[in-house]
Amino acid sequence: MVQTQAYKFDPVSDSFVQELKGRRFGRALTKLGKVTREQVHQALALQTTTSKGMKLGEILVQMGFIEPLDVLITRSGMAGMKFVSLQGRNIDEASVQSVSPEMARTLGVVPIEFNAATKQLVVAMKDPGNFGAVDTLRTMLGYRVSPVVAPAEEIDSHLKEHYQAKTQIKQVLAEIGTKGNLANLAGRGTSLDQATLIDAANDNQVINLLNLVLMQAIKDKASDIHLEPFEDEFKMRYRIDGVLYEMDPPDKSLSMALVSRVKVMAKLDIAERRLPQDGRIELNLGGSPVDLRVAVLPTMFGESVVMRVLDRGNVQLSLDKVGLREDDLEKVHGLINKPNGIVIVTGPTGSGKTTTLYAALNSLNDISTKILTAEDPVEYDIQGLIQCQVNHEQELTFAKLLRSFLRQDPDIILVGEIRDLETAQIAIQASLTGHLVFSTLHTNDAPSSILRLMDLGVESFLLTATLEAIIAQRLVRRVCAQCKESYIPSEEQLMELSLRPQDVVNRTFARGSSCEKCNKTGYKGRLALYEIMSMDDTLRELIMTQVSTAVLKMEARKRGMRTLRESGMLAIYDGQTTIEEVVRETLGDE
Repeated sequence: MVQTQAYKFDPVSDSFVQELKGRRFGRALTKLGKVTREQVHQALALQTTTSKGMKLGEILVQMGFIEPLDVLITRSGMAGMKFVSLQGRNIDEASVQSVSPEMARTLGVVPIEFNAATKQLVVAMKDPGNFGAVDTLRTMLGYRVSPVVAPAEEIDSHLKEHYQAKTQIKQVLAEIGTKGNLANLAGRGTSLDQATLIDAANDNQVINLLNLVLMQAIKDKASDIHLEPFEDEFKMRYRIDGVLYEMDPPDKSLSMALVSRVKVMAKLDIAERRLPQDGRIELNLGGSPVDLRVAVLPTMFGESVVMRVLDRGNVQLSLDKVGLREDDLEKVHGLINKPNGIVIVTGPTGSGKTTTLYAALNSLNDISTKILTAEDPVEYDIQGLIQCQVNHEQELTFAKLLRSFLRQDPDIILVGEIRDLETAQIAIQASLTGHLVFSTLHTNDAPSSILRLMDLGVESFLLTATLEAIIAQRLVRRVCAQCKESYIPSEEQLMELSLRPQDVVNRTFARGSSCEKCNKTGYKGRLALYEIMSMDDTLRELIMTQVSTAVLKMEARKRGMRTLRESGMLAIYDGQTTIEEVVRETLGDE
């Protein structure tokens, strides 16, 4: 139990917050009567000499002046929150049910008071600095949330007591739509007025269902969540490691309520159902920021919603973690440290081009380098980068942004995509004036990017003067480490890679036998395959004479380029992926 009598102000009183809010730590402790000014000065002196790197609270605890609990109580007051004890506290059922078990456990909060009429929710949390959890609750639940702070062990005890059971989507779907606002939606199709839609979107059952879908998808590391209306059904699917999986579908009558709830969360126009809309939902789950990029599309049977999950805590923004082999990593480090030139990353949508470029920029990101990016849209905001978003409504194109960039004294420029001749020409101009330029293209492999740029109208002499390298990439699924097993592939499987049994003597092959961790797919996570075509004098001469892509590819391979298929085969031999994945994602080299 928290002993409050030792403090000048009771931690559950308004005066506690009024006296401490916004104060520095030492001053706040002095205000509470826990330490004297002399004791604070002693601790500060130690902090600048023998205890460098330690926080003031830790030093005061070490000196025996205060207890660890005093630090938490003081920090809560400084953050403008009251401090409560949950020991022996009975939490009513309405409060417990106001937050789902998944959300309570993920955010580490316990609801202690809930007023359904005013939608006022009071939650106890462990860390007074975790403002992201409060914002997430407000966004996902639509309640007015007031936070208080409680000891971590007491919160964990209540989570264990009230939120042990896992909520299943099936269970929520079985209970939903039988009463209240939702019972009136059945059989009404799309003929719903705005007031009915708003009521349905704010219904607790709809909120709980959508939150459960979002939490499940984020927990399973899905990249996209799809809500899709059809003539007789409404599907919910999510994409994990590039493959779509179907969830238990809700009743068709709930489609408009669920879509409207997404629109409310993304701050979109709930009444507009005839035009596409784009928005964003910002969440903070378990201390990790997660952005949902929302795209709403009108279809014949209602609005289709796709939410792209941008989990900054999950993305690997480091070149040594994106899947580059040791020799390829060395090549890429050499390329991105050139003083000028153009480096292009190519591949289809969803092949990880942006992640590779962000990882490259992240490794170059220091105080002495100015980096500007033009993106459509900005997927991850990275500290130290100046990021700009294309805006077609205001006619702010890649080309217009690039022109402005050249007046901003940059060292490195990222152009999201070279889509037209104007953008390509300004990128070349930027490179010729001493800048390093990164960009992306959509082609099948590295050599065919040359033909694509020429098709746009880029002169071959400008290409040879500026282009440093083209990196093609694909994503293949990794074999699940939990259920990985060795096997001998059949002749038919080997033929897919143009191999014979005698070619793979002493080679080992791996596959997943399917387990709970990988949702019985045999795969968990993804791995990038790379094809790096570095330019040299011979390749530049071939480009000047406008040889065919096949000749260019043959010469590049002679000069050490490993094709996507060859990179895939090395990944198979390393036991990282399977024959099926490599065949699906790469072209043969014949």
